[in-house]
Amino acid sequence: MCGIVAGIAQRNVVPILLEGLKRLEYRGYDSAGLAVVNDKQIFRKRELGKVKGLETLLSQDPIKGHLGIAHTRWATHGKPSTENAHPHISQDNVAVVHNGIIENHEQLRTELKQYGFRFTSETDTEVIVHKIAEFLQNGLSFVQAVKNTVAILNGAYALGVIYSLDPDSLIACRRGSPLVIGVGIGEFFIASDIAALLPVTRRFIFLEEGDLAVLKIDAVVIYDKNDAIVSRPIVESQLKADAVEKGQYRHYMLKEIYEQSWAISETLEGRFLDKQLLDSAFGHNAGLVFDQIKSVQILACGTSYHAGLVARYWFETLGRVPCNIEVASEFRYRNPVITPDTLVVTISQSGETADTLAALLEAKRLGVKHALAICNVPESSLVRASDLVLLTRAGPEIGVASTKAFTSQLVALLMLVVAVGRRFGMSPALEQEVVSELFTVPGNIEKVLKLDASIELLSQRFADKHNALFLGRGTHYPIALEGALKLKEISYIHAEAYPAGELKHGPLALIDAEMPVVTVAPNDYLLEKLKSNIQEVSARGGQLIVFMDEALGESDEENIQIIKMPSVSHIISPIIYTIPLQLLAYHVAVLKGTDVDQPRNLAKSVTVE
Repeated sequence: MCGIVAGIAQRNVVPILLEGLKRLEYRGYDSAGLAVVNDKQIFRKRELGKVKGLETLLSQDPIKGHLGIAHTRWATHGKPSTENAHPHISQDNVAVVHNGIIENHEQLRTELKQYGFRFTSETDTEVIVHKIAEFLQNGLSFVQAVKNTVAILNGAYALGVIYSLDPDSLIACRRGSPLVIGVGIGEFFIASDIAALLPVTRRFIFLEEGDLAVLKIDAVVIYDKNDAIVSRPIVESQLKADAVEKGQYRHYMLKEIYEQSWAISETLEGRFLDKQLLDSAFGHNAGLVFDQIKSVQILACGTSYHAGLVARYWFETLGRVPCNIEVASEFRYRNPVITPDTLVVTISQSGETADTLAALLEAKRLGVKHALAICNVPESSLVRASDLVLLTRAGPEIGVASTKAFTSQLVALLMLVVAVGRRFGMSPALEQEVVSELFTVPGNIEKVLKLDASIELLSQRFADKHNALFLGRGTHYPIALEGALKLKEISYIHAEAYPAGELKHGPLALIDAEMPVVTVAPNDYLLEKLKSNIQEVSARGGQLIVFMDEALGESDEENIQIIKMPSVSHIISPIIYTIPLQLLAYHVAVLKGTDVDQPRNLAKSVTVE
């Protein structure tokens, strides 16, 4: 969500901070700002809207400094405005940038007002900077003032703090929100995402929960949650700076749609030996864990939740493995019953999804012994909190609407179904069939991408629409959910998805000639049932768009348009049928002129509750 970039160097850090903010734009934000220390004074610039506006402001009235902090804000407390934008300053000498939510901010605000501090924003963040300033006024050192402040904060935070009277120190700390240190030569940086710092370094230190770091030009000192000085390893990232560039594509989302065959090949690479799935792909002791489990509990949010819904069908239909799935934000609060021999599977593109992390901690509190993360970011909090991991290796995903992360999650989950299912009686023949089908996915995606021009024409049918309905059955009901989510996320068309068998229980009331009805109709055991549902819509004047297996030989009818899909196995069809729905949403959004990569009110990495 919000983005942090900060640095201390022997050179002017402003251009580095600006570039870092641009690289964090995909996370979603409504304002941007930065502050630097120069000649023992803090200079700040803030602007509502895009980073480009801040850049223009700085070109008109430049500031510079070797120590600085910068931020892109996604509004939680207080409307989007310049006054609510970060950094926040107290007493003209302390500045803070903050990701997360401070839950006891109202109490702290009341106390600070009594001490004479004047608030200029509606944010929860401003209590942090005033509290640090209060401790400084009481004679504490810069480091101790920050330590004392974070000790009384309830909630989640990643912080970057500067103090004009200590111009050789940058303080960073985290609890519940990610923060990484970039290690340069005679310079150090912090950021909420390594992508922000790739132009200046590929060497990183990942702060752990409760860490506080003091960065100077030539050294970093890290204190853990117990205030002990600790050493954290330096990790060299394999990502390159151009990994987060659009290249020839108009939008990141389109680039990422077209990267899916490559991404899935990466997900599969090295996880098999002679077409046999290796247990070790999930961790060095995964085989022992899989031998012990008796059920699976999936926890996820948003698009990752839809991936989990597909996996539940796979676990129970293919693997005969008992499987439950729940939205992570609900699981953590409903006092669930879960047995220790359950494998908890968490799914998150970023590995920093606050609700999913909290749900995992709740499952552990309830006695679950084994947790497996399916994630795209190897250094993320979710990965570090799990004893087993399957990295999807999809590469950076910048577009807020997830595409390649989702399909690579599906592939990873189908691999997990094989690994666990063989313990529950999955036959060698079925296992081989699933594995063989997995390796056909990249090629089949390339076939579907050839439909792009046809789908672009189809998108014109949505130009004046305000509502849409998506239908699917079995494993394709979650794909309908995902298609509806994509359309609403980036085109702002109200879209809902239903199991097609539920039409007669209410949604038929919505059907008229103005309601596009998108239907996912692969050639599987539910096809005849689905055809009946299609006729129910057609008989009521509904305008149907049906993605259907080309082998069925169906043709367009008066109010039914058929988009012919390549023939694929029912095992992998949910993955393949996702692609045209992504393309449809993309082209509709382009037609409507919305911000495809950064849709309004949304953020890529949801690091607050």
